[in-house]
Amino acid sequence: MSISENIAAIREKMAAAAREAGRDPKEILLVGASKMNDAEACKAAVAAGIDALGENRVQEMTAKLAQDAYTGAPLHFIGHLQRNKVRQVVGKVDLIQSVGSLELLAEIEKAAAKLEIVQDILLEVNIGMEEAKSGFAPHMVEEAAKAALACPHVRVQGLMTIPPADAAREENCEYFRKVCALYVDINGKLFHNNFKYLSMGMSGDYEDAIRAGATMVRVGSAIFGQRHYS
Repeated sequence: MSISENIAAIREKMAAAAREAGRDPKEILLVGASKMNDAEACKAAVAAGIDALGENRVQEMTAKLAQDAYTGAPLHFIGHLQRNKVRQVVGKVDLIQSVGSLELLAEIEKAAAKLEIVQDILLEVNIGMEEAKSGFAPHMVEEAAKAALACPHVRVQGLMTIPPADAAREENCEYFRKVCALYVDINGKLFHNNFKYLSMGMSGDYEDAIRAGATMVRVGSAIFGQRHYS
């Protein structure tokens, strides 16, 4: 199947999952996780109406920006962002989804201040409390949100999470429900219910994420085909 056909099939499944949960399918955005796919694949996804494209690697993103790979769609950074590469990302992307430490938040604020812009971000929740994974522990997210509110050049637009890769489906669904509850709580307490994005769910679990409340899903291989890590 082509990229266009894959996107159409995924949107059908997204809509069905949304309706099961009593939600409007139009509320949920599809981000094409385009890691390890070339500029032409990105352009094909844009032509097929993808809502946004998401990159994991700064060097790859920079190369594809030079090829106008993302023209016509918002660009998100969805991978782990090292502090020494923040300046290459701030101002280049519409949304940084993976802000998972106060140190990274401070670097983004500094870089955005130099450019005199406001950078939209999501706070990453380490819902599985995994030592090897970045992100704020659930009990630290409110503190992180308050720190972000004190940054004039950063705007928090919601939360993002990736459950543990080895979680069983019901565990996964429970993780999604917990992050959704956290999203609702912090949105009401600190952001006047102005959050836009609860980003959770990937190729293997985006339907469950939608049923649990996701407003944005990040889908890679189901759109672009299997990645080859050779």
